[in-house]
Amino acid sequence: MARDDGYLLDNRQPEAGRRFDALATLFDPSTIRHFERLGVGAGWRCWEAGAGGPSVPSWLAERVGPDGYVVATDIDTSWLGDGDGYDVLVHDVAAAPPPGGPFDLVHARLVLVHVPERARALATLVASLRPGGWLLLEDADPSLQPRLCPDESGPEQVLANRLRQGFRRLMAERGAELAYGRTLPRLLRDTGLESVEADAYFPIASPACTELETATLEQIRAGLVEGGQATDGDIDRHLANVATGRLDLATAPMVSAWGRKPAG
Repeated sequence: MARDDGYLLDNRQPEAGRRFDALATLFDPSTIRHFERLGVGAGWRCWEAGAGGPSVPSWLAERVGPDGYVVATDIDTSWLGDGDGYDVLVHDVAAAPPPGGPFDLVHARLVLVHVPERARALATLVASLRPGGWLLLEDADPSLQPRLCPDESGPEQVLANRLRQGFRRLMAERGAELAYGRTLPRLLRDTGLESVEADAYFPIASPACTELETATLEQIRAGLVEGGQATDGDIDRHLANVATGRLDLATAPMVSAWGRKPAG
């Protein structure tokens, strides 16, 4: 993540670890599928930018083996520990590339959507690739599917979607680009990358969606109340509804786009 004191989902909050675990459950299988498609293997040098939690760099470290190299960076590395087969570095993704490159793979998930200097950050990611190296960007597009409960079948779902609207408003106020995910293929082509492709994925009705929503609401509760988006009573009622397990909760679509730096 790039440094931004206005970042809504601060890694230093205690709920951040729960969010990282839920995000790993929801999105690691899709991310790993893309890694395998790109051929990540022994000896690769990889940069996991804005890593947050340990699940992705740990997988990469095991995959590239002792002859490879993985560096996981974030502005707050509290949840990364000392690294299990990978290096951990405090780093701003909009700054110069970290040491250890150029890289065969650079990956960032749910990072640039939150970064006001996202164009500069993208340029940094591309600049860190070796010729023939791959960039995989995965970012949300909350505007593409704005509802927490796509099936708005009752008052519980209406409340859930109202709070999600408040969350989206807070994100936009803090500099998030809510329609960013859909732009990734074009942006990768514009940087000069080749073989650009993309897909999108969003889960519905997963237990991890419930865990993610609970942790997220606790993180942003103060912002929602102080901004007049909801009352504490609204949030408590919604969390009680979520705890019943009867709400079919969804995430924003995760758009994954990948492209290759020209070899010549």
